[in-house]
Amino acid sequence: MRRVRRCTALAAAWLPAAAVTVLAPLAWADTPAPAPWPLPAERVPAVARAWPVGVRPVVLRGWEPPATVYGPGHRGVDLGASPGAPVRAVAAGRVTFAGRVAGRGVVSVELAGTDLRTTYEPVNPSVRKGLTVGPGEVLGTVEATGSHCPVTCVHWGLRRGETYLDPLTLLPPDLLPTGPSRLLPVLGVPLPP
Repeated sequence: MRRVRRCTALAAAWLPAAAVTVLAPLAWADTPAPAPWPLPAERVPAVARAWPVGVRPVVLRGWEPPATVYGPGHRGVDLGASPGAPVRAVAAGRVTFAGRVAGRGVVSVELAGTDLRTTYEPVNPSVRKGLTVGPGEVLGTVEATGSHCPVTCVHWGLRRGETYLDPLTLLPPDLLPTGPSRLLPVLGVPLPP
């Protein structure tokens, strides 16, 4: 009789767990799978006419898209810049924000004729929200503090809606950094003695 009670008690304890194990995947079968992250590379028009700082600044850290929506990554590029250096709009647009966020100066510009928005920080803004700016127009100056770089830099970001994109894709090929020049041999020309 004890064995019957013990088997009945075990069956009563295991039966709900077994049912959940078997039926739970069926309950989730109708739930659509989440969209993959990162999303496929989106086309970005090369509308930039200038770098945000300098002529060809050093890219201290490039764009590193996160593996998941909230995962670690670098949602922009860090450009080497001196404190007080002018920060310029890369293309024509309208200033949508100029102020402080988490103690840092930030300027955001909605690019004309696109659904793109660029951001620059840490910047001491010299523009205000609603102002229309042209390519190369000064937005402010580089702040000496508030940067996440080991040296003074400007974090340049690009967004389409809530999706972060690589801001370097805004630049036309002639503005992008290239490797060192290489001299190739000229065939048929005799070597000097």
